[in-house]
Amino acid sequence: MADPTTIARLRAEFDHAVAAATTDRDVQALRDRFLGRKSGAVTALFAEVARATPEARRDLGRLINELKSAVEAGLEARRAALAATRLPAGGVDVTLPGRSIGPGRRHPLTVMRERIEAIFSRQGYEVIDGPETEDDWHNFEALNMPPEHPARDMQDTLYLATPFTRRLWAAGTTPEETGSATLLRTHTSAMQIHYMQTHRPPVRVICPGRVYRRDNLDVTHTPMFQQVEGLVVGEGVSMADLKGTITAFLREFFAPDVKIAFRPSFFPYTEPSADVFIGCQACKGDGCSMCKRTGWIEVLGCGMVHPAVFEAVGYDGEAVTGFAFGMGIERLTLLLHGVEDIRQFYENDLRFLEQFPS
Repeated sequence: MADPTTIARLRAEFDHAVAAATTDRDVQALRDRFLGRKSGAVTALFAEVARATPEARRDLGRLINELKSAVEAGLEARRAALAATRLPAGGVDVTLPGRSIGPGRRHPLTVMRERIEAIFSRQGYEVIDGPETEDDWHNFEALNMPPEHPARDMQDTLYLATPFTRRLWAAGTTPEETGSATLLRTHTSAMQIHYMQTHRPPVRVICPGRVYRRDNLDVTHTPMFQQVEGLVVGEGVSMADLKGTITAFLREFFAPDVKIAFRPSFFPYTEPSADVFIGCQACKGDGCSMCKRTGWIEVLGCGMVHPAVFEAVGYDGEAVTGFAFGMGIERLTLLLHGVEDIRQFYENDLRFLEQFPS
């Protein structure tokens, strides 16, 4: 009912409610409650004035108009007060406490590479590095892989487009066919050739680094990955020395009781060659999805250096023998930590990377 008492009560209710409004949504709700066209409290008072006596209409109309003006002014003042408390776009609240920044961490693949290097350094190996771009001779031919060798199909190569290679491609000839190409190295074995060209036996080196192949990115492959390859050359170096070296490395890297198996394989630059397997660390040999229910997982390849490699670098294959081995750092990291997707190491997700010791 429209009367001075009701109007005074609504004014008191509004003053209390507008003081408690903390958001623009609260302010809009108050506007709808008091000034809404259909159900607003002030709107309803105006409708009741028409039913009042002629003597009371003037005073009631004045009081209701004053209430409406007070409500509008109160809403506008509250909205302005809330806007004043908000930061401008891109502003900084200097009263907030600073954010703590944690210390930097090494990437898990870097940690793994350094661990591998440390193990072989303790065995007397020299760690060498070299260019990531190579010529065809060092990357393939000197490693007993001439242009027609089928093993080249196992290492789909990324050739670099140069004026020379563009002319070859325009003429319908591939750089691979001429042996005169510049490419991103497909393995770090090329560094072994560089080293043997400038050093005489005995040789004991490992060559860690990034390598590149035209692989599709999936859970187990990436176009760029990291390898560690090793080479030992000297008088009387035998397959027994190779097996002893690999066994010692794997037992220190994984566990002293890890199961190890050597199985015959083929690599063009070693003869005889072998793939090395370890007992699955996830299921302890019982069979799981990681080891494809076999209980064994391949970890590296190795073999005795092929005489053709010694011939390419000018070593006397009758006086010295040697062995070589190679492993993928990502693969060893996947196995050691039980990670199933190699892509996670390159997605820069700190939630994933911070799980590993640095």
